[in-house]
Amino acid sequence: MDDDADDDGKGGYYVIPEEAMQYLPEEWRLALQARAEEGRRVLALADNELKQLSRLSLSYYHVVVLRHVGDRLAEYRFKADMEALLELDMLTTAFLATYARLYTGGAGSGFARNALPEPLRAAHDEIIDLRNKRYAHVEEHHSVNDEMGIVEEEDGRFVITLGTRLGVYIGGSNDWPKLVDALDEIFAERGAKIIARLQARTGREWTIAQGSPPDGLNEGGRGER
Repeated sequence: MDDDADDDGKGGYYVIPEEAMQYLPEEWRLALQARAEEGRRVLALADNELKQLSRLSLSYYHVVVLRHVGDRLAEYRFKADMEALLELDMLTTAFLATYARLYTGGAGSGFARNALPEPLRAAHDEIIDLRNKRYAHVEEHHSVNDEMGIVEEEDGRFVITLGTRLGVYIGGSNDWPKLVDALDEIFAERGAKIIARLQARTGREWTIAQGSPPDGLNEGGRGER
């Protein structure tokens, strides 16, 4: 029982283990059993949509990660030193990898290029190309240029100077925050459609919880004992 429940019994959250049912008054026990049976019937009807929502929850998480990395990029201030360059490269890698993970998805959790607003599709293509050729793999890309130099000394030795010229977005592309907003809308709309199908299939009202879980629930989703 929730120790913080109001004295009048309102607002409390209770967990009744199944093995304790036998100790309840018969009227209560029958009512709870009937409710449990009805709940199982509804959940069986909703099984497909609930699986879709479970997969979609990962997309919601990746959108949150993408927005966080985008905010960090927006706060980035350029400095002409290696540490600052590595910080920018790290944030850019995180953004591109998370975006590509959202795009490819899998098991119904990705999104189609055509789902994006038409003006943002070129930015999408640029991200995927940059991720595939420069950040996830090593292939030729216009943003990377080899600037190796070779000098022959008077004694006949050849001295090699290794160098690379990299093109970077300071703080990320201006289109990246717009893409994050678009993805937020895409997945929110997808979730709303699944909820609508749940209600049509079961005849019951469904909603996605907002904010923190009820008091007494830990991260595993079970009541504290």
